[in-house]
Amino acid sequence: MGHRIKLLSMADQQHQRGYIYEAFNAFHVRYYATENRNGELVRVQKSHKLCRKEGKYKSATCRAVVNLCEDFLKDKVNAPSRVVTGSDVSIVEFWNSTYLPRVEARLKPSTVRGYQQIWRQFLKDHFTGHTLQGYEGKLGQRFLKELASRTTDGVQDLNRNSLKHVKALASSIFTTAVEQEIISSNPWRDVVMPRDAKVPGRTQHYTLEEAENMVSALVDHADAQLVLALACFLGLGPAEISGLQWGDVDEDWIHIRRNRVRGEVVTPKTPERMASVPIIEQVRIPLELWRAKCENPNGENWVICDLPNLINRVIIPHVRGKSKCWPCEKTPKASGITWKGLYAGRRGACTAVVEVTNGNYAVAQALLRHKTMTTTLNVYKKAITQGAFQAGMKQLEAKLGK
Repeated sequence: MGHRIKLLSMADQQHQRGYIYEAFNAFHVRYYATENRNGELVRVQKSHKLCRKEGKYKSATCRAVVNLCEDFLKDKVNAPSRVVTGSDVSIVEFWNSTYLPRVEARLKPSTVRGYQQIWRQFLKDHFTGHTLQGYEGKLGQRFLKELASRTTDGVQDLNRNSLKHVKALASSIFTTAVEQEIISSNPWRDVVMPRDAKVPGRTQHYTLEEAENMVSALVDHADAQLVLALACFLGLGPAEISGLQWGDVDEDWIHIRRNRVRGEVVTPKTPERMASVPIIEQVRIPLELWRAKCENPNGENWVICDLPNLINRVIIPHVRGKSKCWPCEKTPKASGITWKGLYAGRRGACTAVVEVTNGNYAVAQALLRHKTMTTTLNVYKKAITQGAFQAGMKQLEAKLGK
């Protein structure tokens, strides 16, 4: 395979932020490097010890440790280097050596994991054996049709939204190749969604009654009650709940300052999501109950230490009633509510606040901290209940009567 060598300038270089973690009473940074193994460029994960945990180096997020990390990455990882591009580049090689490092440097870890899952599950096998220059749009069109036709027990496996994610990532790979002048056009640009693609079902949410019943079912677990209250009444997402520290909670407000996903602390999804929400009584009660049980509810200590564990071992067993609760060591009675996931609480909070405020969508937008109201309405606002619909029509009736 013929290649040409291109020297990247500092402006072109993809800068990694790294991930700082504590282990063996020291702080380390985890980063990625590209290695040549048997003629193939492979993306590997590496680790470097920054310093011992002592003196001014007191936490993974303190400025002294962060500065050490930035200096190391600047000198050893993000320095200008030579990368291989060329006249006939393998798509798999381009993903490993160029595209994946690019998104790792620019996007949040949760987004990168989503891209990697799509790559492993769908795109890697499809692109194996193809080059950027030799790939044609008709191959992508056939590929999407084949994915849309996959079935299990007569039911299509992937819906239209899933196919859109596959198409978007495939197109983004080629767009990056166009930007780097490896190819002149993106063959996925004209690939269209199959007409027979499965229409996705409506996303689920909890009603206020369902939320209250779940909270009641967890009466012996104040931490689990708090998690449900934060999701179902204040509209916090799972990563926001996991990222809460006691220093973010004051007398009347909860301040959203960070997300925590799989132990990694990152900034909220958008700047608008980094905001404050008022504490209502239905949240204040479990919050204070849980505060009273915590050993040191102050400063940088997490409000909920291990959210996934709490959901799987406490919340789900009490909601479903089919498995043993880990702290209780017994199988709780079913709550009668279908478990729809924690994010269904966020959708339910949006729907509920629109109903109780007689359609004040601005309150819902402020609660969910969306940049635009379009997102609030199109994604999170669910169909109102019959009671709310009837009450609205009564208001119209009274207005017409006057």
